[in-house]
This record gives sequence, C-alpha cells and structure tokens, in this order.
Amino acid sequence: MIDPTSKDSLNDRLAVFLGGVAIGTLGGLIGLGGAEFRLPLLIGPFGFAALEAVILNKAMSLVVVVFALPFRTGTVPFDQIAAHWEIIVNLLAGSIAGAWLGAGWATRLKSEALYKVIAVLLLIIAAVLVSSHDIVTGSSLVTGTTQIIAGVIVGLAIGFVASLLGVAGGELLIPTFVLVFGADIKLAGSLALAVSLPTMIVGFARYSRDQSFIVIRNNRMFLLVMGVGSILGVFIGGQLLGLIPSAVLLPSLALVIVISALKVWRHS
Repeated sequence: MIDPTSKDSLNDRLAVFLGGVAIGTLGGLIGLGGAEFRLPLLIGPFGFAALEAVILNKAMSLVVVVFALPFRTGTVPFDQIAAHWEIIVNLLAGSIAGAWLGAGWATRLKSEALYKVIAVLLLIIAAVLVSSHDIVTGSSLVTGTTQIIAGVIVGLAIGFVASLLGVAGGELLIPTFVLVFGADIKLAGSLALAVSLPTMIVGFARYSRDQSFIVIRNNRMFLLVMGVGSILGVFIGGQLLGLIPSAVLLPSLALVIVISALKVWRHS
C-alpha cells in the first residue's frame, strides 16, 4: 500500500500519476471525469480515510470539470450552453442546497457509517450507468410548473449525492437533462458540467469548514500529480471514445464500480 502521507519518492509519484491517468481514461470513455472510479482508489490502495478521500476526490473532480468544459466547446459552444440558462438555474436551485447539506452530513458521520453510505451510492451510480447512459433524446417527461419543481427536487438529490461522494454527478445530471428537460444528449453533457461546477464549489466550501480539510494542504503534491494524470486520462479516454462498443464498455465499467463498492463496504 502506498503511504498517502509520503509522496516524495519518484516511484510513489509515478504510481499516483498512473492511477490518475487510468481513472481519467475510464471517465473519458464514458464522458465523465472518473471520480466514481477514483474514490475507491483513494480509499483502497492509497489508504485515505473515508472523509479525507471524499474531500480529495472533490478537489480533483473540481479541477477535471474546469478543464472538461473548454474541452467540449468544439462540440457544444458556450453560447449554446448559455441559451439554456433557465434549466441550468432550475437544477442549481436544488443542487447547491443539496451539496451544502450533503457535505455537512458527511462531516458528521462516523467513518464506518460513511464507508457504508459511499458503498451504497456507488452501487446506485453503477445501476444508473448501465440503465440510462445511452438514453435516447426525446420530449421531456414533464412540463411547466411540474418541470420546475421536479428540477429543484432532482437537483437537491443529485447535489447531496455528488457532495457525499466528491463527484461531479454527471451520471445523474445527464439523464435528468434528457428525461426531465428533453435536452440533446451531447448538450446534456455540457449542461451537466455547467451545473456541476458551482455545485462542487459550494460543497467544497462546506468541507473547508471541517478539520479534515487539512488533508488538502498535507497532500498538495499528491493532488497535483493525480490531477495532472486525471486530466491527461480524460483526454485519452475522449480520443478512444467509440472504439469500444457501449454494450461492452458500460457493463464492464459498472462491474468495476460494483466490485469497488463491495470493497469499500468491507473497509474498516
């Protein structure tokens, strides 16, 4: 096991960098930042405690999302994203509150309970990954006032879950934009990033009030090395996108998450 408090050796830094590349590549293959895969890696091989792993994951997810938005401008320009500001605000109305509540709840949970919560949420992410990542764009399920209320409620839940796991929440946001608001799948990916960024900043700010936030300062080099690896991995994964059939890729990646969830559940 790599000691997370000592990242001075070249071998340790290489392992952290390669871990970031691998996780970023997995995320890039499905159009995400890979945080769902990174969290079990932080808890397992790198040996961080549950809350510390969530905070570090949140920090790296924030960096990846900042880079991911410009990466996607060739496919979805910023003006196209801005044209849908109403639904972005709609989801943000719930997700920002959910992020604050989720981070506050995580800081109050005992480590053993937080491991269990993380494991269950990872299983939910795996199920969503398989069932809704290839959803077909169509008309929205609800309209008018019902749509607005649904957006706030779903946003609240997504912000809560994303904050607890330290993830961007794209796997939950993308189906929401498609099903609730009838957005195109490519546009939904960029809209998800637009919602994720302020939501994660709020969750990050809430975590900064907890003493466990010192893990950021104590592991700055770890964050830098894995963050750079993750960004490179996301780029590589994006280039490989389409080479592996979704019918094979998505169940395989979901299985990785399920196995990781079981290991996190047994963690003590």
